[in-house]
Amino acid sequence: MLTPKRPKQYKRYKNLSGDSKVVGYEIAKDSVTVRFTDCSVYRYSNQSAAPENIGKMKELAAAGKGLGTFITTKLKDRFARKVR
Repeated sequence: MLTPKRPKQYKRYKNLSGDSKVVGYEIAKDSVTVRFTDCSVYRYSNQSAAPENIGKMKELAAAGKGLGTFITTKLKDRFARKVR
Protein backbone atom coordinates (compact mmCIF):
# COMPACT_ATOMS: atom_id res chain seq x y z
CA MET A 1 0.00 0.00 0.00
CA LEU A 2 1.29 3.43 -0.91
CA THR A 3 1.56 6.10 1.70
CA PRO A 4 0.33 9.56 0.72
CA LYS A 5 2.96 12.13 -0.12
CA ARG A 6 3.52 14.79 2.48
CA PRO A 7 3.42 18.39 1.27
CA LYS A 8 6.83 19.89 0.58
CA GLN A 9 8.43 21.61 3.50
CA TYR A 10 10.21 24.67 2.23
CA LYS A 11 13.09 25.95 4.27
CA ARG A 12 12.12 29.28 5.83
CA TYR A 13 13.89 32.24 4.26
CA LYS A 14 15.58 34.34 6.97
CA ASN A 15 14.60 37.67 5.34
CA LEU A 16 17.32 39.66 7.07
CA SER A 17 16.30 42.83 5.25
CA GLY A 18 12.78 42.50 6.63
CA ASP A 19 10.96 43.34 3.40
CA SER A 20 11.46 40.37 1.09
CA LYS A 21 8.64 38.78 -0.89
CA VAL A 22 10.40 35.40 -0.45
CA VAL A 23 9.14 33.23 2.42
CA GLY A 24 10.75 29.88 1.67
CA TYR A 25 12.93 27.89 -0.68
CA GLU A 26 14.01 24.39 -1.58
CA ILE A 27 17.43 23.66 -3.02
CA ALA A 28 18.05 20.73 -5.36
CA LYS A 29 21.16 19.74 -7.30
CA ASP A 30 20.26 21.74 -10.42
CA SER A 31 17.41 23.99 -9.29
CA VAL A 32 15.98 26.28 -6.64
CA THR A 33 12.27 26.42 -5.90
CA VAL A 34 11.07 29.65 -4.28
CA ARG A 35 7.84 30.34 -2.41
CA PHE A 36 6.67 33.96 -2.26
CA THR A 37 4.40 35.85 0.15
CA ASP A 38 1.49 35.64 -2.33
CA CYS A 39 1.75 31.80 -2.07
CA SER A 40 3.08 31.48 -5.62
CA VAL A 41 5.89 28.97 -6.10
CA TYR A 42 8.43 29.05 -8.93
CA ARG A 43 11.17 26.60 -9.85
CA TYR A 44 14.34 28.03 -11.41
CA SER A 45 16.65 25.49 -13.04
CA ASN A 46 20.11 25.39 -14.60
CA GLN A 47 18.40 25.15 -18.00
CA SER A 48 16.02 28.07 -17.50
CA ALA A 49 18.20 30.50 -15.55
CA ALA A 50 21.81 29.30 -16.19
CA PRO A 51 24.00 27.40 -13.71
CA GLU A 52 25.82 30.51 -12.46
CA ASN A 53 22.51 32.15 -11.54
CA ILE A 54 21.30 29.03 -9.73
CA GLY A 55 24.58 28.97 -7.80
CA LYS A 56 24.07 32.61 -6.81
CA MET A 57 20.46 31.92 -5.78
CA LYS A 58 21.64 29.08 -3.52
CA GLU A 59 24.16 31.42 -1.85
CA LEU A 60 21.59 34.17 -1.34
CA ALA A 61 18.95 31.74 -0.03
CA ALA A 62 21.37 30.34 2.55
CA ALA A 63 22.47 33.86 3.54
CA GLY A 64 18.85 34.97 4.00
CA LYS A 65 19.27 38.24 2.16
CA GLY A 66 19.07 39.43 -1.45
CA LEU A 67 17.26 36.51 -3.08
CA GLY A 68 14.07 38.39 -3.99
CA THR A 69 16.03 41.34 -5.38
CA PHE A 70 18.26 39.01 -7.42
CA ILE A 71 15.22 37.28 -8.92
CA THR A 72 13.50 40.58 -9.72
CA THR A 73 16.54 42.29 -11.25
CA LYS A 74 18.44 39.44 -12.91
CA LEU A 75 16.03 36.59 -13.64
CA LYS A 76 12.60 38.13 -14.24
CA ASP A 77 10.67 35.29 -16.05
CA ARG A 78 13.54 32.84 -16.43
CA PHE A 79 11.83 30.23 -14.29
CA ALA A 80 11.45 26.64 -15.46
CA ARG A 81 7.86 26.43 -14.29
CA LYS A 82 5.31 27.86 -11.95
CA VAL A 83 4.54 25.16 -9.39
CA ARG A 84 1.37 26.83 -8.07
